[in-house]
Amino acid sequence: MAMTEFIAAVELSSTRISGIAGKKNEDGTLQVLAYAQEEATSFIRKGLVYNIDKTCQALVEIIKNLEETLDSKIAKVYVGISGQSVHTIKSVINRSLGKTEIISQNLVDSISDENIGLPVDNKVILEVIPQEFKIGDNYQKDPVGVASDHIEGHYLNIVAREDARKNLLHSFEKADIEIADLLVSPLAAAKLLVPEADKRAGCAFIDFGAETTTVAIFKNELLRFLTVIPLGGNNITKDLTSLKVEESRAEYLKIRLADLNYKDEDDEVIETFFVDEEKTREVSIFLINEMIRARAEEIVANVWNQIQLSGYDDQLLAGLIITGGGSNLV
Repeated sequence: MAMTEFIAAVELSSTRISGIAGKKNEDGTLQVLAYAQEEATSFIRKGLVYNIDKTCQALVEIIKNLEETLDSKIAKVYVGISGQSVHTIKSVINRSLGKTEIISQNLVDSISDENIGLPVDNKVILEVIPQEFKIGDNYQKDPVGVASDHIEGHYLNIVAREDARKNLLHSFEKADIEIADLLVSPLAAAKLLVPEADKRAGCAFIDFGAETTTVAIFKNELLRFLTVIPLGGNNITKDLTSLKVEESRAEYLKIRLADLNYKDEDDEVIETFFVDEEKTREVSIFLINEMIRARAEEIVANVWNQIQLSGYDDQLLAGLIITGGGSNLV
């Protein structure tokens, strides 16, 4: 079977590169036809491409597997970008008109172009989220048609380190894979996982990943703040290696025993678990969970600090929406 109409996407995370392909049904839903993934821990760090050659090899393998399943060539792919350097920067563009006139779409577009042209030190703008436009003392989303002699545009620019974007693009170029569009992964995920009602009421969308934790704040249907914290589930795993076990065993202990509410029911009966595969050393399950809890509390404290820095901590009527592998600890 040869498919000619399908959508393919690739996402790079700290632990794996994932590729997916499917087609759009008449009702707008997406039918998944192929999926492939490659481990990426040795060449992607905190969501950023570290080794271009190895990333290229993994991408080639993923596209090859997708094409074999589809029995068709993949022309272009949508690519998700995230990682430690991704965050938001606010900007304000003022425009004095000299006299009262009706604000046109061309004027709004001109202000938006000026915002995109603003210098951001060693960073590149991935996407722009217009916030509101101030006319007089009033703020509104759509100023077109309003009469005024002054307009002030407020923007939220999603930026990343220039070298992070270049390494990503270079990897796809070297793999000879054409990119249809570069999407900001947290926004794409929020579009699928966060209800519009919650975005309107105000919520924090938190993705607990392996090496990073992403915090996105929404209010009045718009993204208001985005940052990526360089802490994740792998930090807990590395903490557990202090029990003198290999990292793979530490990961098993985390998945098998993690319970942030764990307490010894009776101080005289201490539950233990074999930390080594040879079953020669036992450690208190309470101690293991104390180690897990300490790092988890640090990650949560950092998340809360970023929510406070956003200025929206008292406006999140819909609360928190959490996802990612690390969310299983809660």
